[in-house]
Amino acid sequence: MLELKDQSVADAAQEIREEEFRDEDGAIRPEFVEKVVDGIERRDAEAVRALAADLHESDTGALIEALDPDMRPRFVALMGREFDFTALTEVDDTVREEILEDLPSTTVAEGVRDLDSDDAAYILEDLPREEQVEVLRKLPADERVPLEKILLYPEESAGRRMQTEFIASPPSWTVGDAIDHLRETEDLPDRFFELYVVDEGGKLLGAVALDKLLRTKRPVPLSELMDPDRRRVWATEDREEVARMFERYNLVAAPVVDDDERLVGVLTFDDIVDVIEEEADEDIKALGGVTASEELSDSVWTTAKSRFSWLSVNLATAFLASSVLGLFEGQLEKMVALAVLAPIVASQGGNATTQTMTVAVRALATQELTDANAWRVIVRELLVGVVNGLAFAVITGVAAVAWFQIPGLGIVIGLAMICNLIAAALGGILIPLGLHRMRVDPAVASSPFVTTVTDVVGFFAFLTIATLWFGLK
Repeated sequence: MLELKDQSVADAAQEIREEEFRDEDGAIRPEFVEKVVDGIERRDAEAVRALAADLHESDTGALIEALDPDMRPRFVALMGREFDFTALTEVDDTVREEILEDLPSTTVAEGVRDLDSDDAAYILEDLPREEQVEVLRKLPADERVPLEKILLYPEESAGRRMQTEFIASPPSWTVGDAIDHLRETEDLPDRFFELYVVDEGGKLLGAVALDKLLRTKRPVPLSELMDPDRRRVWATEDREEVARMFERYNLVAAPVVDDDERLVGVLTFDDIVDVIEEEADEDIKALGGVTASEELSDSVWTTAKSRFSWLSVNLATAFLASSVLGLFEGQLEKMVALAVLAPIVASQGGNATTQTMTVAVRALATQELTDANAWRVIVRELLVGVVNGLAFAVITGVAAVAWFQIPGLGIVIGLAMICNLIAAALGGILIPLGLHRMRVDPAVASSPFVTTVTDVVGFFAFLTIATLWFGLK
C-alpha cells in the first residue's frame, strides 16, 4: 500500500513537472527554457538539476534542442551524473554529434553504461571510429563485447537496432524454475515481454509469453509451454522489412538470431516505432528532394550543399519543359492569352501528378501496391484523371472565356486540361512503378520525371490544340 502511495506521489510530481515544461499545445514553455539558460550562464548546477533532473528523456531531448548550440555541452556538464544519456537518442543526429564531440570519452563511457545496449549503440555509432574505440575501451568487457557485436552489423539491419539484454532458459526448466529465476535475478532487462528457450549452443528453440507463463502451473516444463514456431528476425535482415512484420502480425517483441539461428538479441515495439518514424521521415524528405540525413539543426552551408544537386536536376528538367514553349514562339507572339494560360495547364497537371505520385510511392513502400493489384490501381487513377479533367476543363474554360472574351479559348484550354490531367494520372502511377521495377527508390527519383511529364504534355497539348483551333502558324 505504501509503495502504491509513493508511486502516486511520484506520478503527480511528474505531471506537475510536465505542466511546467510544456504548454497546453505540447510546446516547450519559453520561460522554462529561460530559467535553464539562466542557470547555465550562472554555472549553477544545483538550479539546472532542480529544473531538468526529473524530466522524461524525451523532454530532456527537446530541451537540449531548444538551447543554443554552445550551451548544450555546458548543460550536460552541469547535470553531471543526473544527466540521462538516453536523451541523446531523442535529438537530431547533428545535435548529438556536436554534444559528443565536446564531451570527454570518459564521460561518454560512463553515460552509456547505464543505457540499454540498443540505445548505447545508437549513440556510439555517430562517433568517429577512433573515438568509438576509445569509449569502448573504457567499458568493462561484459558491456563492451555486446556493443561491439551490435556495431558490426549493417546500419540499416535489425542487428543494429536490437538490444542484447534478454532472458534465455534451457528447455529442461519448469515454469516454477523460470519464475524463481525472474524473482531472484537482479540484473534483468528493464522491460521484457517473453522468455526465450535455447539449447546448450544458444540456438533458439521457442518463446514463452509472460502472460502464458504466469497462468501455467509451476511443474509444467517450458519445452511443453513454448511456441516453437515463434516468428524470429535475422540479425542481418533489413529493418524496414522487420517493421512490416511487426505491423502485419501485431508483434510486441521478436527474438533476433544470427545465421546459425543462435539467439543474439531482441527487438521490441518501441524500437520498431522509431524505425517506422525514421523510414517515413526519409520517404517524406525524398519526395521533396531532400536527403534523409538533413536535419533542422544543420548549418546553412550543409543544407545548401545537400539540396544543390537535386535543384540542379530540376533546373535541367525545367529547361526541357521550357523548350516546348520555344517550338510555339510564333503562336505565342500572335496570341498573348496563350502565354498567360499555358502555365495554368502545366501547374494543374503538376499538382495532380504529385497527388497520384505521393499515394503510389507510399503504397509501394508499405507493399500495398503490388503486381497483383497494379492494373486495378492504374485504371482507378486513370478514371480519376478523366473525372477531374472534365471538371476542371469546365471551370478553366469558363474562366478563360470570361477573362479574355474569346469563346474558342475555353474549348482549347478545356481539352488541354483533360489531356494533361490524364497524363498526370498515368505518369504519377506508372513512373513510380517503373522505377520500383528497376530497383530504384521511387521516393527519391519520381518527382523530377513526373513533373516534367505534366509540364511537357501541358504546354504541348495546349499550344498544339490552340494552333489547330485558331489556325495559327
